[in-house]
Amino acid sequence: MSYESVHGGAEPLMLDADRCFDSDVVVRRIARMLYEETRELPLVCPHGHVDARLLAENAAFPEPTALIVTPDHYILRMLYSRGVPMESLGARASDGAAVERDPRKIWQIFGEHYYLFRGTPTGAWLDHELYDLFGVRIKLSGVTALPIYDAIAERLQSPEFRPRALFERFGIEVLVTTDGAADSLDSHRAIRDSGWTGRVLPAFRPDALLQIASPRWRDELDALSRTAGTAIADYSAYLRVLAERRAYFKSLGATSTDHGVEQPYTEELQPEGAERLFALALSGSATVDDERRFVAHMLMAMARLSLDDGLVMQLHAGAMRDHNAPLFRRFGPNVGGDIPVATEYTRNLRPLLNAYGNDPRFTLVLFTLDESTYSRELAPLAGHYPAVRLGPPWWFHDSVEGMSRFRHQTLESAGIYNTAGFNDDTRAFCSIPARHDLARRVDANFLASLVARHLIDVRDAREMARALAYDLAKETYRLDGPLTDAH
Repeated sequence: MSYESVHGGAEPLMLDADRCFDSDVVVRRIARMLYEETRELPLVCPHGHVDARLLAENAAFPEPTALIVTPDHYILRMLYSRGVPMESLGARASDGAAVERDPRKIWQIFGEHYYLFRGTPTGAWLDHELYDLFGVRIKLSGVTALPIYDAIAERLQSPEFRPRALFERFGIEVLVTTDGAADSLDSHRAIRDSGWTGRVLPAFRPDALLQIASPRWRDELDALSRTAGTAIADYSAYLRVLAERRAYFKSLGATSTDHGVEQPYTEELQPEGAERLFALALSGSATVDDERRFVAHMLMAMARLSLDDGLVMQLHAGAMRDHNAPLFRRFGPNVGGDIPVATEYTRNLRPLLNAYGNDPRFTLVLFTLDESTYSRELAPLAGHYPAVRLGPPWWFHDSVEGMSRFRHQTLESAGIYNTAGFNDDTRAFCSIPARHDLARRVDANFLASLVARHLIDVRDAREMARALAYDLAKETYRLDGPLTDAH
């Protein structure tokens, strides 16, 4: 059955021009105007998880399932929640159990369950991606799954769908990846050496090297030692190598670091205390409580290093990773088993902010999965400390209603100019324009409601819409400066 043969009988896929806008005619009219002024602005992507190798190699995408389904934890978690086995979605099991390898069969399962994504941000992104990028004009379902698969697969073989061509088609001005501290950044060097003008920058993420109670920590430390070409036998050497790695990342264009924690606890240890914890880690006897104090100390150390090298510090807090332990043991991380937890910022961040939050050289971008902190803690912190910026709604809250709640709960204490604009924070490269489009629509609608209630005027709204869509991300992440010599 061809795509054309089912087109006439299938339910049409349509994207309404007024999606995300208010039903009130006054608000909708203003929102349309604001959106039209921001929709074509370049995409600034200051934080995400696209693999730089994708753009270094610039190879054709293999096929639709590998591109859209298997790497997307939003899709995997929803399907698993409705009883679809991970094995049937191609997830590799550590126990060697047989898994589905046929991408067409996996896509068929995806199509049969696509109705599960109705009303979700994932559904909105996917519909946009199918319609706008791949030219699909019928709804994905069990009946239409394979014809749509074949149509997308055919398009993926054309030069216009190579990663660099899509980067340019999407209007991406800059794309920042997230890279481990021990990463060689060979893909970033390859991009620069290729002569292609797309701006792809690394971001320094040392999380694995801070988790001293993890059974994988020693392997991570050994990898860092090999990359740095030096032995790391004590804490002072460890900290020196991390500083050197930050400098290396910066030489390849990095402007930021990224840190993921369950709780944003910070504490300054005396040098002998940090040395003691590092020695425990080397001996393999560090406990979870030791790790908690070491991470808290290292967040202080990373902030201090930011004063010297100017790298913007991002802190993502509030995710209990791999909550589903049996699933994690069989299939590993990033299969949708992470769950938000309640988070406290005011007391936990006080040591760090008292030490560095008033210094103009320092920028700290805060993200949360605990929405209850927006108006109680995060907006007041950002509305006071010069160093603090609020990152956009993250992960479970990267949605129409999540973005709206964020704006409503942070505007009055922090304004918009203490926020970091928008970032897509995605591994799914082809979803980037859909995510930015959704954010621009929601922000246009929010600002239009303020105009309709005469809290701001249209000129204010136009300036604010541009700031949220473009200017604030560039300013917060210091992406306006000259490129490094390495570029």
